[in-house]
Formats: sequence, C-alpha cells, structure tokens
Amino acid sequence: MIEIIPAIDIIDGKCVRLSQGDYNTKTIYNENPLEVAKQFEDAGIHRVHLVDLDGAKAKHVINHKVLEDIATHTSLVIDFGGGIQSDKDIDIAFEAGAAMVTGGSVAAKNRKLFVSWVEKYGGDRIILGADSKNHQIAVSGWQEATSLAVVPYIANYIQYGVKKVVCTDISKDGMLAGPAVDLYKQILNQIPEVYLIASGGVSCKEDILHLEAAGVPAIIMGKAIYENKISLKDLVEIQNRK
Repeated sequence: MIEIIPAIDIIDGKCVRLSQGDYNTKTIYNENPLEVAKQFEDAGIHRVHLVDLDGAKAKHVINHKVLEDIATHTSLVIDFGGGIQSDKDIDIAFEAGAAMVTGGSVAAKNRKLFVSWVEKYGGDRIILGADSKNHQIAVSGWQEATSLAVVPYIANYIQYGVKKVVCTDISKDGMLAGPAVDLYKQILNQIPEVYLIASGGVSCKEDILHLEAAGVPAIIMGKAIYENKISLKDLVEIQNRK
C-alpha cells in the first residue's frame, strides 16, 4: 500500500503550483487553502504536504497562519516545509499545528542545527528534504544549486537518525511527464531502510503504480490533482486497497 500525500503550495496565502520550481510559472488554483484542505479531508485523505513557498524564498517561515488555519479546522496530519532555517522557525511550525516538519535548505547549509532537531523531535517528526537537480541537491526554493550528490547526502543523514526523506526531481516537478523512477530505485537500492517520499512528475494512476512497484512507500502529488488528471476518489481507492 502506498501513502498518497497531496501538496498544498502557498504564495501570498493562496494555493498555487509552480513548474520546475520557477516562481514565474505560478498558477493560482484557489484563493483559500483551507477550502482545498477540506476537500482532501472530505475525500478520505489523511495527510497533506504544506509548503510555504514565500518562506522558502525568504529563508524564514511566512505563511504560518495558513498552517494554523488548516490544523485548527481539519483533522489532517500536516507535514510543513518552506523557510524553516532556525529554532524560531521550527517552533512556529510546531506551535501552529504541524505534525511533521521538512527541512531542506537548513540540512544542506547547517548540518549541526538540523541534526539537533532530529535528536530533539525524533526521526518521525523531522523529515529530510533532498531535492535533486541533475542528481545534486538544490536549496532555497530550488533557486540555488549545490555540489552535494543526492544518494550519499541522504545516506549520511540516515546515520544521524533521519528516517523519512522527501525527494523531488526538480526537472519533473509540475511537468506532468512522469516521476523519476530510476532515481528513486537508485536511492532505495543503496539505502533500503529509508522511508522515501517521492515527489514531482506524477500525472496519472499508472505513475503511482510504477512508483509502488519500484518499492516507493509514499508519494507527494499536486498538479495532477489540481488539473483533474486523477480524481481524489481514485487516489483514495489506490491508497486503501488491500
């Protein structure tokens, strides 16, 4: 059974999607993210990935009110990311109702701080964001490339107690052209113990089944839902089948 996690990406308090992380490709899907979250909850979805895109760019949490709104008015388990780069940011996220937090840029730039969060909150609540561009880690809302190779980077953090990793192939994100199955197979072959959350490129039911067949335990998807490429009913049926 594969865990399906819809994404709600936020700019200016609105639900949006980008293509390949490019802020100039912004499409607004709903002015009210809470409305979107309630639709997911009503369909039988249990968890969402909430991304503060303003925060990712500004390097500190901005849209915490949206997080608080969804946490207060739904029963969804919320994994929150985007701009979490200090103890203050992570405190804001958890106080606003996040069940889990994803750290991407901070893990690449401040290992000591990120590891301290894993030690304090545990590997079930702190998720490593490992976003890939040409098999290298990209940070700061994908605006900045690094020389860190994805697979060794993830393997290194597993030693520090990280259990869950969100990996987005940026070239696939928002393109509806299929996920980076080969990249995920490579990660799982070399780090079989990781709970890998694949993100980017999922466009249809077949893409989900390909990822499941590759051994991927969870996926994040956004545009395919918002563009009605796959229904919430189908997603829930896939997730809940025996």
